[in-house]
Amino acid sequence: MSLVVKIGKKGKRLVKKLLPEEKHHLSYTRRVERVKTAKRICAMTFDDGPMDLPAAPDRFEGRSLTDVLLDTLAEFGARGTFDVIGGTSENYPDTAGKAGSAAWGGIKFDHYPDIGKDDRGGAAHCDRLIRRMLDEGHQITNHGYRHIIFGKKPFVYGAREYLGSVDKAVDDLSRLHQLMEERYGYQITMTRPPHYVDIMQDGFTSYDVCDRLGYQYMAASFDGAGWLPSTQSSPDAALEAEVSAMVEPMRKALEQDPDFFCGQIIFQKDGYNMAKRTPVAFGLRKQLELLKQYGYQVVTVAELMEESPFADLDREDPLFGKLCRLQNDRAVAYSDNRVRLDQPMTWGELAMLLAPKKEAMGRRWARVRRTGKREHPYCGALEWCVEQGLLPKETKADGPVAVLPGGLFGPAEDFTRRQVYAAYLE
Repeated sequence: MSLVVKIGKKGKRLVKKLLPEEKHHLSYTRRVERVKTAKRICAMTFDDGPMDLPAAPDRFEGRSLTDVLLDTLAEFGARGTFDVIGGTSENYPDTAGKAGSAAWGGIKFDHYPDIGKDDRGGAAHCDRLIRRMLDEGHQITNHGYRHIIFGKKPFVYGAREYLGSVDKAVDDLSRLHQLMEERYGYQITMTRPPHYVDIMQDGFTSYDVCDRLGYQYMAASFDGAGWLPSTQSSPDAALEAEVSAMVEPMRKALEQDPDFFCGQIIFQKDGYNMAKRTPVAFGLRKQLELLKQYGYQVVTVAELMEESPFADLDREDPLFGKLCRLQNDRAVAYSDNRVRLDQPMTWGELAMLLAPKKEAMGRRWARVRRTGKREHPYCGALEWCVEQGLLPKETKADGPVAVLPGGLFGPAEDFTRRQVYAAYLE
């Protein structure tokens, strides 16, 4: 099964290259995979924990895997981002899938850190580990209370139960959010949807879930690879191959370009891989040694976004500071976290700039609930702008802005987003 998953990942990348480029829209929620910076800083994220079971194989005198990861990060002065769950104890009745398959821990649901051992994982059960993360300056993000996928994922998880609606997804994430807030006084600001499933059956997506919770969508730009098992038959050889798969791609990338990891988010797993080994317990040290050798500092995703919240705009741009402030109230970046300042602005994008966030979101949400379909991302903002007389009734969302209301730019021509923002922010 691990071979099937690897082939599937390669096939997905190939299909993505062959298909037309995905169209992105301005969004209050952005998928943050990396940020633009020339500084040698990057972030490491760890999914599915905390895990209060020993590493496998255990070469750390019985210490929990999460403790081993925290020890290693502390040794290098690194701060991680732990994408934690609440707990999977309620995900029964269920049975384990085939060892080595994606369903190794459960056919209907995920069980962390293992099926039948749910009480040894998650924020609800691992108070000591959560407190240690917070005390040592790490960031915690929301990976769902029960780690249930938002919608269908037939290729790998055809038998999986899924939430299927925005309300159920919001309720699940809110449960973990409230636990962290009430028990620790900690405010979560980001989420990574379980298994990156975004589309739900009621017309909404994970971006809408983030909008409701005030989150950003935390993704990753580099796969740390510790989650995939090796096909080697010997356990020792398999572990060695898995650790190598974590380290060698990173080494090659740095040899080719020492600045390769500037602003990148690296994906890891705080738990077993499909073969119930934890190569991350051994490979993390080697990865951190490499990054240190090239002068990198490992920071939290939140700290990375303080350097720049955008994937294609840094502090050197004259509009950087103003757009950083504007993003709190308006959708200034696309769903892929790019600002694209030098592209023509469309009427729909102008509507998103002019309409209050509450109006743009509320009107679109009402329309999706009414139709059950994925409505145009700008429909709520356009509706409000037309009602206010800011845009003509027949405005086409995707048409380029020629003359702005009130004659802001004069003769008809396409205006770039940079020109419009610069005028708006004067």
